[in-house]
Amino acid sequence: MCTSFMSELMLGQHQLGTSTIVSRGSLTSPTTDTLKAALYLTSATINAATTVYTATGEVSGTGYTAGGITVTNATAPTSTNTSATAGVAFFTPSASLVYTTVTLATAFDTVLLYNSTQSNKAISVHTFGSQTITAGTFTLTMPANTTAAALIRLATT
Repeated sequence: MCTSFMSELMLGQHQLGTSTIVSRGSLTSPTTDTLKAALYLTSATINAATTVYTATGEVSGTGYTAGGITVTNATAPTSTNTSATAGVAFFTPSASLVYTTVTLATAFDTVLLYNSTQSNKAISVHTFGSQTITAGTFTLTMPANTTAAALIRLATT
């Protein structure tokens, strides 16, 4: 998780799900922010210190658009507080991240999840094994949206 994202959450700068709380944007029907996922080369310096989307170190190739893909975000963040889990808030996008018909010949190993509605603020960085792809589909399967497996988890200690 990007360090800046944690404080931005407390400042109310991200709306990952439709809220019943009257907040910024429309006072009558707040909307969910648009999230995007960009892929980065193995040589890129993208990590928890990343604060915003950057094109520096991003992959390029046939079928890939700078800035990445729009994330399907139909699952609102959830929280629970039980004796088994303590306090946990969690969120996982509602669909896998799918980059279709792409050729990315230079090795890549990182995806940046960011909020394009809020000035491209970084949310989280995820690394995986080095990949290349030729005229194919690259899919990052999302984990279950549970306290133990969600892509983003905040817990009390």
